[in-house]
Amino acid sequence: MQRKHTGSGLRLGAMLDRTSAYTRYAVTYEANGLTISGIMNIPEGKGPFPALVLAHGYIDPDVYFSGQGMPREQDRLARGGYVVLHTDYRNHARSDDDPANDAGLRLGYTEDVIGAALALRDSGRPEIDGDRIGLFGRSMGGGVVYNTLVVAPGLFDAAVVYAPVSARPEENIDHFQRPDGDPLVTDIEEKHGTPEENPAFWRAVSPLTYVDRVTEPLLIQHGTADDTCPLTWSRQVAAAFEKAGKDVELRTHAG
Repeated sequence: MQRKHTGSGLRLGAMLDRTSAYTRYAVTYEANGLTISGIMNIPEGKGPFPALVLAHGYIDPDVYFSGQGMPREQDRLARGGYVVLHTDYRNHARSDDDPANDAGLRLGYTEDVIGAALALRDSGRPEIDGDRIGLFGRSMGGGVVYNTLVVAPGLFDAAVVYAPVSARPEENIDHFQRPDGDPLVTDIEEKHGTPEENPAFWRAVSPLTYVDRVTEPLLIQHGTADDTCPLTWSRQVAAAFEKAGKDVELRTHAG
């Protein structure tokens, strides 16, 4: 929150696909000094079109390929008239490496999303309406959305999360990483201490600590039978936003 974030240099690369509704491109942009790759769908017709930044869920960077993670949403939203920028994040696909990112609780992904919005706004491309930019994140990407809302209030016009992770990083570690014996847990706790040893740090890296900063409306979508990302996590976030007087809606879906 204290850092000045930058995003610029949106460049369209190879055309990857063309449908009757939109054209898909490989793209890169700059975020806080790193080059980040991704894909962009640009609708056919006369713009400018509102834009969406998509923040995907966790996929092992060793097997991840550019644009992976939300293909269904990329297609549907582009057909609905949105420019869709799906960021790969740092350490993924053709993006630059950031060796400190994992032990830093992957907060670099938040920087990459902020940089994507700034790059869209700075691009000068006639297809993009820089005054209408939304944010959509799934699973881990939902956590990135929460972070972005408190780090850069006012950057986006609205945010949607779909089956998001917890807004408390220690809950995500206990749920996803610790049971699998992920060695990264040891690295994180050696660097920052456990929640019991250093509770101030763990409070400081939860977006729930800063809900009062949020200015954008938030829609949370979550299935009632989700055992990957439990519904209780979204209920906790919705309650925190409501308590702070924020514009939030939780929609649950049976199954």
